[in-house]
Amino acid sequence: MPDKFSIATLRTVFHKSENALAITVLALMSILPLIEIVGRQWLEGGIPGSIPIVQHLMLWITFLGAALAARSDRLLALSTATFLPERWQRRVGLFTSALAVAVTGTLFVASLQLVQIDREWGDEVAWGVPVWVVSTVMPLGYALITGRLIKHSSKTMGGKLLVALGLLVPLILATDWLPSSTGVILPLGLILLVGTALGMPIYSAIAGAALLLFWEEGTPISAVPGESYRMSTSPMLPAIPLFTLAGYILAEGGSHKRLLRFFSALVGWMPGGLAIVTTVVLAFFTPLTGASGITILAMGGLLLPMLMNAGYPEKTSTGLVTVSGSIGVLFPPSLPVILYAYYAELSLDSFFIGGALPGVLLVIVVAAWGAYKGWFSGATRTSFTMKEVGAAFWEAKWEIILPVVALVGIFGGFATLVEASALVVAYALFIECVIFRELSIRRDLPSIVIESATMVGGFMIILGVALGLTNYLIIAQVPMHALAWAQSWIDSPLVFLLALNVLLIIVGALMDIYSAIIVIVPLITPIAAAYGIHPIHLGVIFMANMQLGYLMPPMGENLFLSAYRFNKPLTEIYVSTLPYVVILLVAVLLITYVPWLTLWLVELSGR
Repeated sequence: MPDKFSIATLRTVFHKSENALAITVLALMSILPLIEIVGRQWLEGGIPGSIPIVQHLMLWITFLGAALAARSDRLLALSTATFLPERWQRRVGLFTSALAVAVTGTLFVASLQLVQIDREWGDEVAWGVPVWVVSTVMPLGYALITGRLIKHSSKTMGGKLLVALGLLVPLILATDWLPSSTGVILPLGLILLVGTALGMPIYSAIAGAALLLFWEEGTPISAVPGESYRMSTSPMLPAIPLFTLAGYILAEGGSHKRLLRFFSALVGWMPGGLAIVTTVVLAFFTPLTGASGITILAMGGLLLPMLMNAGYPEKTSTGLVTVSGSIGVLFPPSLPVILYAYYAELSLDSFFIGGALPGVLLVIVVAAWGAYKGWFSGATRTSFTMKEVGAAFWEAKWEIILPVVALVGIFGGFATLVEASALVVAYALFIECVIFRELSIRRDLPSIVIESATMVGGFMIILGVALGLTNYLIIAQVPMHALAWAQSWIDSPLVFLLALNVLLIIVGALMDIYSAIIVIVPLITPIAAAYGIHPIHLGVIFMANMQLGYLMPPMGENLFLSAYRFNKPLTEIYVSTLPYVVILLVAVLLITYVPWLTLWLVELSGR
C-alpha cells in the first residue's frame, strides 16, 4: 500500500508540475508581446530579446501540449478502428500503438542527437539562454509521449510489454546495425500506411514517413526534429497557440450565448431563422477559436437542443451543427488563412478580401438548406422587435468588435501578428473576467489554459514533423517532378482544377489543415502557377476543399468530433451531413471554376 500511495503521489505531483509549466509558458507568450506593444508605442522600446524568446516558447508549448494530449490519450488519429469487430479492436490497438512507440522512440533518439549538436555549436536564443536548453524539450516531450503511449495501449501488463517492443526499432537504428540500402523502405512504408489507416496517431505517421525517407538517403535522422525546431524561428507561428487560447476563453465564457441572442434577434424571425442563426454564429465563432472542432465541442451542446426544441428534424439539426463548425475558415482572423498566406508568400489582406465572397457563399448554401428543412417541418420562429435587436447588440458588442481589434492591430501597423494574437487573449480575458465576470482567473483559467495547451500540442506536433517531411520533398525536388508529371498527362487547367479538388478533399479527410498547408502547399503552388491559376484563387480553393474534407466519410475529422459530442453512431452522423456535403461540393466547384467570386473584390480593391 505505501508503494502504491507513493507512486500515485509522485504521479500527482508530476502532473501538477507539468500543468504549472504549461500555464507559465502560455502566460509568458501572452504577456511578452503585450509589453512589446506598450514599449514600442509609449516607451523607448520593449524587452530586448523577447521576440526570439516567445518564438522558442512556442516550441515548449508544442511538446508540453503534446505530452498533455498523450496523458489524456487524445493524440489526433483516425478513428477507423471503431468500424472493426470488437474482438479485433484490441489487437489493432496493440499494433498501432507499437508502431507509434517505434516512431516516437526514434524521434527521441534523433532529438537527443540534435541537442548534442546544439551543445557543440553553443548558440544562444536570448538572455543568455543556450539553444540546447530550449531544444531539450523535444527529447523530454518524446520520452513522455512514448511512455504514455505504452501506458494507454492495453489494460494488461502483457499487452503493454508487447507494445514496448516497438522500442527495439530506435535501438537498432542507434547501433547502425541495419544499413539504409536494404530495400525495406517499401514494406516499412506500407506498414506505416496500414497503421495510419487503422488509427495510429497522425504525427507518428507523418514522422515515420519522414524518418524513413531521410534514412534511405543516408541523411541523419536528426533532420526531422531539426525541422521541428525550425518552428521556433517563425515570426508568426506563436500566434496559433495564442489565438487558440483566446478561443477557448471565449468558448468557456458566455460569448457564444450573447452572439446567439444577437443573431437570433436579427434573423430569427425569418422562415428557418434558427438554422440561419446557427450557421452564422458557428461561422463567426470558428475563426476566433482557430479550429472548427473547438466550435462543435463548445457550442454543439447548446445549439442542437435549441434546434430540435424549435421543431427542426434531428438529422437536419445534427448535420447543420456539424457542417457549420467548419465553414468559417475563410473569415478573419482565421489562422489557417494566415498560415497559408505566410507559406505561400501571399498578401494577407488580399487573401482575406479574396475569401470574403466564397466564404459568404458557403454560409448561404448551408443556411439555406437548414432553413428550408426547418420551414418544411414547421419549425417555430422568433418575433422581430428593434428593441430586442438593440438590446442583444449592446450585450454582444464586445464579441462583435473582437475581429476588428485583431485586424486593426495587424493592418493598422500597431502590432505584429503575434502581438495581435496576444492582444486578443487579453481582450477575451477582459470580456469574460472583468466585464461579464463569467470566468474566474483563479478558479477557471488554469483548466482552460491546460485544455487549450492540450489542443495546441495535439496539432502543433503534427505541424513540426510535417515540416520535416516537407523539407525532404523539397530536397528531393518532388514539386518539380510532380509538375512535370502533371504537364505530361493534363493539358487543360480545368482538368487540373478538378484533379486538385479530388486531391484536396482526400487530404482534408486524412490530415489536419495546418499540417496540410505545410506539406501540400509547396507541391501544388508551382503546378498551379504553370497552369495560370491566380495564387489567391488557389488559396481559396485550398481552404474551401479542406473544410469539405473535414466532412467526408469515412474519416473526416468533424464527423468524429460530432459523434463524440452528441454521443451518436458515426453512421448516423454520415447520414445527417450527407445533404450538406453534396450542397457544399457544388459550392466548392463554383468557387473553383468561377474565379470571379474570388478575384472581383481583390481587383476592386486595387491589390
